[in-house]
Amino acid sequence: MTDNKLSSNSTLHVYHTRYSSWGARVALVIAYFQIPCIVKFYTLRNPANAPPARLTGRFLPVLEPDAKDKTFVVADSLAICEYLAEQNPDRPLWPRDRELRALARTAAAEMHSGFGEVRGTYHTNFLGRYTGKVPISEAAAREIRRIVELWGSARAAAKKRLRELGEQDEGFLFGAFSIADAFFWPVLWRFRSYQLPLTGISEDGLAWVAKMWNDPAIKAEIHGYFVQAQDPMSRVEHYEDIFKDSPDVEYGQFCEDWTFDASRV
Repeated sequence: MTDNKLSSNSTLHVYHTRYSSWGARVALVIAYFQIPCIVKFYTLRNPANAPPARLTGRFLPVLEPDAKDKTFVVADSLAICEYLAEQNPDRPLWPRDRELRALARTAAAEMHSGFGEVRGTYHTNFLGRYTGKVPISEAAAREIRRIVELWGSARAAAKKRLRELGEQDEGFLFGAFSIADAFFWPVLWRFRSYQLPLTGISEDGLAWVAKMWNDPAIKAEIHGYFVQAQDPMSRVEHYEDIFKDSPDVEYGQFCEDWTFDASRV
């Protein structure tokens, strides 16, 4: 293994990413930037498909950079992404520009440590589709408004800075796709799954949402979630139909051919 690359026998240990927001972030970064890495999937709350004993007591995802050294692992989605960025300086996992890089890190950190009401109430389940009167508490509503505001302000700041630099704007949060976009990817599912309101979203923020849903690399990850769903072992009952006791909420599943329609927002 060279000093600045992961070896091809690096391994990401992760719960099935159709449920795991933490794992989906890292898996998307690895896929988007085509970083050589083996991805091994496990099932949440199922001892029949649990991570290896050496990882007992650790939260997944966990990265083993070198299969020859089982004692060196990197845990936590943000720490793993930072490690990947350091090990792959030729790949722009963070924006090249210092100002945009700082803003992207700030946004990713807020997603990583914040929005506890949204994350705790609306579990990630990519295929899950809730219709009817999905409950939204005042605390959740405040966080939803902040997320929507953040997307718009990130795009506004990126457009301004890229104009100053005379560089192309690719339409992601801070110009080109970065770790920041990956960190907001699972919460974007929640907006779809639970019909969370995009009220007040800016035109630029809405364009980012459409960009994420239509990007070819992200669509490839989406296909992977549906492939996972074909394996009964991947199913986690705890994250299915979480509002089953509420008569005002109906539960179903999205089809893979679903498309985002900005005109309906």
